[in-house]
Amino acid sequence: MRGKNFPPLSQDEQRGGALLFITQKLKQAGYSISFNLYNSANFGAPQQRERVVIMCSRDGEKLPYLTPTHAAKGLYGLPQWRTLREVLEGLPKDEHHFVKFPEKRLKYYRLLKPGQYWRDLPAELHQEALGASYHAGGGKTGFYRRLAWDKPSPTLVTHPAMPATDLAHPEEDRPLSIEEYKRIQEFPDDWAIAGSLLDQYRQVGNAVPCSLGRAIARMLLTHLEGKTPIIYPDFPYSRYHKTDDVSWTVETLGDLEESLEAQLSLNLI
Repeated sequence: MRGKNFPPLSQDEQRGGALLFITQKLKQAGYSISFNLYNSANFGAPQQRERVVIMCSRDGEKLPYLTPTHAAKGLYGLPQWRTLREVLEGLPKDEHHFVKFPEKRLKYYRLLKPGQYWRDLPAELHQEALGASYHAGGGKTGFYRRLAWDKPSPTLVTHPAMPATDLAHPEEDRPLSIEEYKRIQEFPDDWAIAGSLLDQYRQVGNAVPCSLGRAIARMLLTHLEGKTPIIYPDFPYSRYHKTDDVSWTVETLGDLEESLEAQLSLNLI
């Protein structure tokens, strides 16, 4: 019951309502808040994995943002993003454990090269390959996606062979293996992951890349030691703009004020 002739969305229903609720609770408990949306590739992970990280301090002093160690095009003289080829180098080619693509999908994978996806198939096969999903919205970039050697991996998911989020090996006709998952998440090769194959994919796919965890720890140590962090002005932490706590709060509170004004006008009428 929303739209014309109905009340505006409540604060909790507004876009960003969940994050606003969390930050308000933390502030009420006396914590300072600092958050941003971070691409793990900017911190040395061979993976473009974007996650919000909320940093809180109980002494009320706002914590700084994380300090990047890498950049997509060597911005600020930083090393470029690590690539899939770099991280998988030296991994033995045998004894890989992976789920399999159905034969009917392999038909299309065999037509694709590294870095290609369904749009790179012959045009007459597009609708046949995607089926009902062909008419769905969006770019559908995860369908029949072969990873590129010269770029970081896309975000690892909990199953590498789901039709809309495929994570296929750049050249071999199979999804990424558990062994490759561990390399991309920066886990040691000799770590044993418990459970069934799907359990292992889920555990590794849900994990935080080690480089992002290290960046958080480094920021905390720098702050606790009273050192000045390295700051790169206007650094593109993710593919989106205005994802830091300051910009986001201004924009969100502005939307809420407009909503409250609309609600008041409706009540007066």
